[in-house]
Amino acid sequence: LAEVASRLRQVAPEEATVARFGGDEFIVACPMDGRAEAEILALTMMDEITRPIRIDEDRLEIASSMGIAILPDDGEDLDTLMQCADLALYRSKVNGRKQISFYDPTMSRNLVRRREIEAELRLALQRDELSIFFQPIIDLESGRVRAFEALVRWFHPEKGELRPDEFIPVAEETGAIVRLGEWALIEAIAQLSKWGGGSAAAGGASAGADDPFTMWVNISPVQLMQPGFVDLVETAIVEGSVSPDRLGLEITETALMADAQQALETIDALKRIGVRIAIDDFGSGYSSLAYLRQLKADIVKIDRSFVSDLDTPDGHNLVAAIVNMAHAVGCRTVAEGVETADQYRALKAMGCDMAQGFWLARPDVAQNRRPQLDRGAPQPVSR
Repeated sequence: LAEVASRLRQVAPEEATVARFGGDEFIVACPMDGRAEAEILALTMMDEITRPIRIDEDRLEIASSMGIAILPDDGEDLDTLMQCADLALYRSKVNGRKQISFYDPTMSRNLVRRREIEAELRLALQRDELSIFFQPIIDLESGRVRAFEALVRWFHPEKGELRPDEFIPVAEETGAIVRLGEWALIEAIAQLSKWGGGSAAAGGASAGADDPFTMWVNISPVQLMQPGFVDLVETAIVEGSVSPDRLGLEITETALMADAQQALETIDALKRIGVRIAIDDFGSGYSSLAYLRQLKADIVKIDRSFVSDLDTPDGHNLVAAIVNMAHAVGCRTVAEGVETADQYRALKAMGCDMAQGFWLARPDVAQNRRPQLDRGAPQPVSR
């Protein structure tokens, strides 16, 4: 922080005020002739900050994001100007960091909402406003429950239930997903343990390829890239007294895009401790046979957008192709978002292994009792 402050002072105009605003945020305020001059100064500061820093024997490389607001265009007083600069900074972070953004009036409403969600999400973890719901995954041939997917739900005391697509992206962009994901993993493992997910030595049911008590938990790309993630998973399994192969982690294809080598190494380490791996939303990203072979996944989850098009020839053929591709490399398949009996029958006829969706069973809160496994003939579990 002291080195960054020193560098900012060196490149800022003589009449500028340079201040640490709090945490790792700095403010530079000075007269400018316009946006062009402000941008040149910002780029100069960015270059200076990102220049490697040598402290003792360590070489540090840091990144920065910047937001810029101009008086009087963006506000007529200092408080308003500060708010606008803060929103512009947030835009830079949302867009991937290491960027410079000027305030634009169009960003206010959306970014203010996202800032609120970010702040409230961190408090929600402390206030126990978050819950885990469990959605059954049904075997299409037998109609039995084979697994459960753990889904995070947020019930805000004033705003009611917030949809996952409102807060999960914000959590990923701000890094809050690491804490949220850790909490969800521990909660899901605790519920699995209550349902009899312990190892055979601890008295639980033995695990096999068709184990109905597999618990699937979504893992974000940010979590997957966190140092020590494998150790975290292993510790949670041990402390929860569950067998590793009773836990499955759902990973999207986008996890491979940032750093494929690191992602593959992490997934391989998870497989070595016995955890199962699913490729989530398969077909919505850069799906390929090469990914399936590299990942050695246990499950391929077919994206709900393809399931919804099953009544069209192209949609039907596409889902059938994904099923065949997965089976060719030894993966089982789960169709997401099954909403109708026709979809259920079509998936079963083409050889899809399992399915989940509102027509079969809605996500529900945890029960301490062991869930009923055998539903008999393939019928909806609940409406």
